[in-house]
Amino acid sequence: MNLTLRIWRQSGPEDKGRMVKYQVDDVSPDMSFLEMLDVLNERLILAGEEPVAFDHDCREGICGMCGLMINGDAHGPQRGTTACQLHMRQFSDGETIDIEPWRARAFPVIKDLVVNRNAFDKIIAAGGYITAPTGSAPEAHSVPVAKANADSAFESAACIGCGACVAACPNGSGMLFTAAKVTQLSLLPQGQPERYTRVIGMVDAHDEAGFGGCTNAGECTAVCPKGIPLTTIGRLNRDYLAATTKQGDTPGT
Repeated sequence: MNLTLRIWRQSGPEDKGRMVKYQVDDVSPDMSFLEMLDVLNERLILAGEEPVAFDHDCREGICGMCGLMINGDAHGPQRGTTACQLHMRQFSDGETIDIEPWRARAFPVIKDLVVNRNAFDKIIAAGGYITAPTGSAPEAHSVPVAKANADSAFESAACIGCGACVAACPNGSGMLFTAAKVTQLSLLPQGQPERYTRVIGMVDAHDEAGFGGCTNAGECTAVCPKGIPLTTIGRLNRDYLAATTKQGDTPGT
């Protein structure tokens, strides 16, 4: 395939930035999207030009490093897929593809398509862990956990922290990420001692980091590559309400 790419180029955080057009020819439909960018960068380097900076690591949809707005969609047109797993067969010969970084106040651009996602680290540092000593791994089934709770906790734990939810949200909210990290612990016995201090701390850190407020637009769940549902935010809201009113709650209710 022969493609026209319009890519956001920004030399640093203080640079104004602009869209730059590139022509990429002989692209195999079996290439991943990032492999196509690799080909472009190899040609730029050979021509003595600055390659396009973009985040990547595992390239298996696991680490959450890759993050691109592709034709206005977080991670591109294929749902349930990260940009590194997106293949060029999703595009047509002769197509023009716009590639931009995540756009959010809490994710400032570092260079080109690379953004600073340290705001997520601050949310995790505010409570996304368990400090109570739990000892070594217990015998299987020694602590009963309802299957519905276990399934929901596992579903939330699938979050890879890529930031697509923030980029897609019209408010730039990171509430789906925050809710996933709260829920994966609040539904399990190990997470109960700090359940309510955790949710208050992590929501406060979310707001302090500059993320917008959640208005249940649902764009976050539409682009989440791991399919984390909007009900996860509902669980966080219930925990937060219980915590701020000093009322108890039953895990999984």
